[in-house]
Amino acid sequence: MAQERFDAIVVGAGPSGNAAAYTMAKRGLKVLQLERGEYPGSKNVQGAILYANALEKLIPDFREDAPLERHVIEQRLWTMDETSHTGLHHRSDDFNEERPNRYTIIRAQFDKWFSRKVREAGVLLLCETTVTALLRDEKGKVVGVQTDREGGAVYADIVVLAEGVNGLVGQRSGLRPELKPDTVALAVKEMHFLPPEVIQARFNLKGNEGVVIEAMGTITAGMTGTGFLYTNQESISIGIGCIVSDFAESEVTPYGLLEAFKAHPSIKPLLENSECKEYAAHLIPEGGYKAMPELCGDGWIVVGDAGQFVNAVHREGSNLAMTTGRMAGELVADLKERQAPCSKAELGQYRRRLEATFVMKDLKKYRGIPDFLHGNKQVFGLYPRLFNAAARNWFRVDGIDKRTKEKEILTAFRKGRTLPGLINDGIKLARAWR
Repeated sequence: MAQERFDAIVVGAGPSGNAAAYTMAKRGLKVLQLERGEYPGSKNVQGAILYANALEKLIPDFREDAPLERHVIEQRLWTMDETSHTGLHHRSDDFNEERPNRYTIIRAQFDKWFSRKVREAGVLLLCETTVTALLRDEKGKVVGVQTDREGGAVYADIVVLAEGVNGLVGQRSGLRPELKPDTVALAVKEMHFLPPEVIQARFNLKGNEGVVIEAMGTITAGMTGTGFLYTNQESISIGIGCIVSDFAESEVTPYGLLEAFKAHPSIKPLLENSECKEYAAHLIPEGGYKAMPELCGDGWIVVGDAGQFVNAVHREGSNLAMTTGRMAGELVADLKERQAPCSKAELGQYRRRLEATFVMKDLKKYRGIPDFLHGNKQVFGLYPRLFNAAARNWFRVDGIDKRTKEKEILTAFRKGRTLPGLINDGIKLARAWR
């Protein structure tokens, strides 16, 4: 192992690492992929959302054999207080298309399938292998990795860091700063099992149709975070996550937060009589554009969660992971064809290429949102209560005329936040949302 040389080494076998490895192998490169888990996906038990467009660019016929759960036909966005929710709801039969846009998946199953495709493309995968350090030449260029295997030095022209949000290899090697607690969320998730016919009846579905619920409000106990619920074939994925720095400052435990979320009157009936069989906790990058580390250097490049490539506003991650992995792989293959070095100057094309895609355009658009949310906690407490109180007042038919109800609602908002406060919040949100 120590004497063998590769065109590329990919550290990690999640969606971004698999996308990078697959792309390079399909272009004829000799690729080694290292995964510290027992098998790809072994560290993932939870359900997730798969965005078809990003995977189609890699494997156009993935629908033929990928382990897909349900295709999403309905999206619910809830703002919740202690006893109710108010929200947006979009459901369309147009989503029952021949090639659906979104699917729910079980990551452990999907990652194993994706890894099989990667190995079929010619990638050598070594699991239960931890990269302990990056190897450098006398000029400081990364030329390989040191692993925890006996004689574990492996060499390559490029190292693709697809190691996930922690980015430990990059941190130990001085390529990126230590992860900051205000740029990462801790999410806890459970899988609740129910018969398919119960899920279909409970969520008004048929066949393989699915529903996604995303929620915010008092469910996060004043902390910056969100909750979610996805329907799978025979289970429901439910979870909640908040910024790590908020957990550190509060006395609320992640598991306690999830228990309270499950007990909410809007959620509890959806889980009734289900059996919880799986529980997991996971870190999610939430810092966005401003928290993005250096993306490349001499002999190395970063993809996926390790590069903070998550759109926290729209809860998109897998599509950014696969897109960044694919584009990094394409660039490396292009350099190989031109016999150009994997230098920082050449790899700088990676960021320039990403700037032309939805990845950087969306992250730039929402770059002010994390700071806005962290500095305006009324978004997770006061406003959800005001919105839900307004809805209760408006929809209650009790002999009070509607003009009076309008005045009561406006008075409640002015009393709760004051008119200058409301205007200031609106201006700050508009500036962050651009």
